[in-house]
Amino acid sequence: MRERSSARRWQLTGGALLIAVIVVLIDQGTKVWAEAALTERERVPLIGDLLGLQLAYNPGAAFSFGEGFTWVFALLAVAATVTAIVFAFRVQRLGWAIVIGALGGAAASHAGDRLFRDPGFARGHVVDFLAYGNWFIGNIADIVIFAAAVTGALLMIRAGDEATK
Repeated sequence: MRERSSARRWQLTGGALLIAVIVVLIDQGTKVWAEAALTERERVPLIGDLLGLQLAYNPGAAFSFGEGFTWVFALLAVAATVTAIVFAFRVQRLGWAIVIGALGGAAASHAGDRLFRDPGFARGHVVDFLAYGNWFIGNIADIVIFAAAVTGALLMIRAGDEATK
């Protein structure tokens, strides 16, 4: 029985890490495409003014918050990546393996941008290209972070409901 539990945990860990790698590859691949195909000056409409494509380089966090603290966001992204790896080795449920893998991959992709893109190490700007009206411009990792956060919240609510039964 213990062997089965150990094998299951390794499957979940491997799955979480695989999801993380897939998220990094998709996010970084779409950023390479965006830099080759889009410009910062022109927006390509997809759904009228609601959704479009436009290249942007973000030194800050969401909505360009904290633009002067890029190095802090680099540290946070690295810390989130390491935390996700640690949790991936402890995960016991499929839903949480998916959430941890998704968050870890998105954090790793953002960490890569922060550490290795211009203007320099730990000062790099995140490549954004999904323009949401006049609100903000994001990327695939941002979508993954949002979806994983909502999924994690639902998993916690469900766990709380099961505990009260």
